[in-house]
Amino acid sequence: MQGDAFVFDCVCHIFNFDRRNALGKAGEMFINHLYAFHQVLTPPSEKVLSPEEFLREWSIDEIARMVFEESGTDMIVAQPLPLTDLFHDGLSQWEKCAEMARRYPDRAVFWGSVNPLEGKKALDLMEVQVKEYGARGFKLYNVRYDYGQPFPWRMDDPRVAFPIFEKALELGVNLIGVHKGVPLGPQHIEHTQAWDMDGAAEHFPEINFVIFHVGLPFIDEICWQLVRFPNLYASIAATLNFIIRSPRVFAETMAKLLFWCGEDKILYGGETPIWHPRWALEAFWEFELPEDIVQGYGCGQLTPQAKRKILGENLARLHGISFADRPQTVAREG
Repeated sequence: MQGDAFVFDCVCHIFNFDRRNALGKAGEMFINHLYAFHQVLTPPSEKVLSPEEFLREWSIDEIARMVFEESGTDMIVAQPLPLTDLFHDGLSQWEKCAEMARRYPDRAVFWGSVNPLEGKKALDLMEVQVKEYGARGFKLYNVRYDYGQPFPWRMDDPRVAFPIFEKALELGVNLIGVHKGVPLGPQHIEHTQAWDMDGAAEHFPEINFVIFHVGLPFIDEICWQLVRFPNLYASIAATLNFIIRSPRVFAETMAKLLFWCGEDKILYGGETPIWHPRWALEAFWEFELPEDIVQGYGCGQLTPQAKRKILGENLARLHGISFADRPQTVAREG
């Protein structure tokens, strides 16, 4: 399906979309927006899940089956969400993500997640997640909530963010991802902008920061950041899922990324279980940029080499994982 490409998915959640998990209308709005993404971007050839099939608590085994058995995925990042002010368990509970990595040690990597506004409590939890559960990175969410109202913090805030980054380095972790763009629930779109990434990247050059969803709709601003800071990377999680329903939008996004930052700074993300990963992976491997976009953006074609880097080699490098020596359980025929 992907030839000999090594596929390392940088964002796989174990979601609990059960409406009873939501803390009020803001949480319900949040999961309804994610269901709308599933409905709109799932291609006509694939099944669109009903609300009853989608808005429920997903299990570790279901997610593992989708990524490992039903798609060409070799490894994943089991990634929690810290939205404990919207959902009883944060929406993707970190303990479940750690358990997935425990069950599939050759195929799943655990990232921790905390709420930086909680101060010492967050720092203590980082220590638990790394020392006791083996967290290899952290996923942060800038827009917090207070009784359902947006309560944002910034990645360049010396009081809120910098202690988190310092603690990560103290624990030997130099990989931090952050949700940018893609406003969900009642969060204001300006709170999802990425102006704060400059200060984070500048003050912590030892940390590799991953901007999830390439900050859509702020792709042009993100590109100007990616080209200026060597420690900024872009994840095409969710962005990739425009590939069939809106291929021109996807092509223009990829052309901008290839022109500005090149193929070494782009990371694949599947967003399972919002979408089944199989169809997007298949479409990406076959995808070519239209010639007028290649010429108009001056970006060059999306080559098999570029696809291999994006699908897994870039993330493996950031994790210090040798995909060439991956275990037999991960190796597969093309």
